[in-house]
Amino acid sequence: MGTLYLVRHGQASFATDDYDRLSEIGARQCERLGEWFREKGVAFEAVITGTLRRHTQSLEALARGHRSELNALAMPGLNEYDAESIVRAIHAAPLPRPQTAGDVRQHFRLLREGLLAWMEGRTQPAGMPSFERFAAGIVEALDHVRTHHSGDVLVVSSGGPISTAVAHVLGAPPPAIVELNLRMRNSALTEFAFTPKRHSLVTFNTLPHLEGAEASWVTHA
Repeated sequence: MGTLYLVRHGQASFATDDYDRLSEIGARQCERLGEWFREKGVAFEAVITGTLRRHTQSLEALARGHRSELNALAMPGLNEYDAESIVRAIHAAPLPRPQTAGDVRQHFRLLREGLLAWMEGRTQPAGMPSFERFAAGIVEALDHVRTHHSGDVLVVSSGGPISTAVAHVLGAPPPAIVELNLRMRNSALTEFAFTPKRHSLVTFNTLPHLEGAEASWVTHA
């Protein structure tokens, strides 16, 4: 039986002109996760990532902490949805860049509503695939792991794909995917046990590498 470690990227650059890059703390989160894997003696049989910059930067930081060269297979099916497009599909009027706590609450309220509308097929956000196609890319990655590997496998992706993977394994409906997604923390670890036939959920959204760290190290966006 193998273990699939699904890692959400480190903190990115929320409320800036370019979200798709790690913040300084995001790099530190992932480097500490690499150290944790090294301390546990985990050596990866394979590494898979999405193709977004925050995915590759997270893996680079994790590799520094692991003190190893982690060569990855890039799978676009592990990329995140476009949050702005999701929101625009239900709220066409321009929104200010989130600056205050109220702005952030409004953003995530609209994102929750937009995600559910997309998943239930009530909207088709511009430039986005249907949710069925989005989910198919994630299932393809899971099937690849089952059919090609039997040891420890690392996946670095985003909250949307990881929550969709968990829901796929559990048979959970769209509202559960949205709630799982919006609870996920940066650099959080989710574990599946897998055999050639199936994946099974072991842990979700854990931060063992940040135990004892300052509260500011625990982030969500």
